[in-house]
Amino acid sequence: MKTNLELCIDLKTMLQNDVLMKPGKNYPGILRREIPSEEFDFDDNRYSFTETIRSTASKRNPHVFDGQYITVTRRDDGSLRLNFKELKMGAGFKVERFALGVFNEICVALEGLIER
Repeated sequence: MKTNLELCIDLKTMLQNDVLMKPGKNYPGILRREIPSEEFDFDDNRYSFTETIRSTASKRNPHVFDGQYITVTRRDDGSLRLNFKELKMGAGFKVERFALGVFNEICVALEGLIER
């Protein structure tokens, strides 16, 4: 990482919610060095910062349980959804063992989620 200290700059900020930048707060965005212009007569130490909206502010349908056979996600309305993982039918696959594993995971997942 290369660091530089720019002295005596003009910084124009375009923020989403704050009027002025708050000390110690991180702002995700784009910092751009403006192109010098003879027409508008300003020097090459002019910058602009545009705050971007965080796309990962909240994950859509987050996983609340992640097991070997199933995952449980919570929807925006608070309801739970059971999702099966990919069925791997290799050597030694037994339907009964798979069904019992799914049953046990559903019991563990719902027991931990519903009692909360």
